[in-house]
Amino acid sequence: MKKYFSVGEAAKAVHTTSETLRHYDRIGLVKPSKKDEWTKYRYYTEQDIVRLNTVRALQLMDLSLQEIKKVLEYDDLEKIIDFLAQAEKKADEKIATLQYSKSKIQLAKADYERKLQGRENLNGIVLKDIPKRVILLSDTLEEPTLDNLWNYLSHFYDKVTPALKEQFSFEDLAGIYTANGMTRLFAVCTRYVNIDGLKVLPKGKYLCANCTEENREQMLRELIHIAQTKYGVEPEFTVQLIVVSGILQWNYEVQVYVDG
Repeated sequence: MKKYFSVGEAAKAVHTTSETLRHYDRIGLVKPSKKDEWTKYRYYTEQDIVRLNTVRALQLMDLSLQEIKKVLEYDDLEKIIDFLAQAEKKADEKIATLQYSKSKIQLAKADYERKLQGRENLNGIVLKDIPKRVILLSDTLEEPTLDNLWNYLSHFYDKVTPALKEQFSFEDLAGIYTANGMTRLFAVCTRYVNIDGLKVLPKGKYLCANCTEENREQMLRELIHIAQTKYGVEPEFTVQLIVVSGILQWNYEVQVYVDG
């Protein structure tokens, strides 16, 4: 004996609305197997549910209802199977694309959370232990701008010769390095080989403070003064990390090395 489902039960089974199923019926896409001639109530079988689920899945593949109707009206079962196999392949490709996009979103979210945590932890001047970093200096870029931050790391990959590009990778981070009166933007290397432009930032203790564009010179002078008077150090270089604070907006974390 066949089991029948009301229009409400069938709609719930395929995660849609009763009105959607009535629309499918009106256009001849999926008709209920039974309709009461007096009450006009629609009743669906398990086979109807399979057809409804197929329609819903094909809609997710961006097919129109008319295209889906044409496919489901094929008399040749092999053609239907072949079409559904192609649709399955497209679904796998779409899933892979979404998973890749999700992974990029998760990386971006983690990066912003890290930057937020760093900003919250640097309300004043603090002393931080920072591991050794190897940076690659730009030949030309001295100050951050909207243009050079938009696709920042491409500038540093372009600086590396094609034969060595596979041996380089960079952290998603921008910064300013100043030493001996020279200022250059830099990228932090996570993989590298020795070429011109590399600098080693030693591990150890750094005085660190957050600042804005307006007060970073003042903050830098203050940190250098503390390094000189409290730690007896004449800093040979300074670092200013660019901290993203919003879409196309940034502040800075100034770092002054005081002790290895």
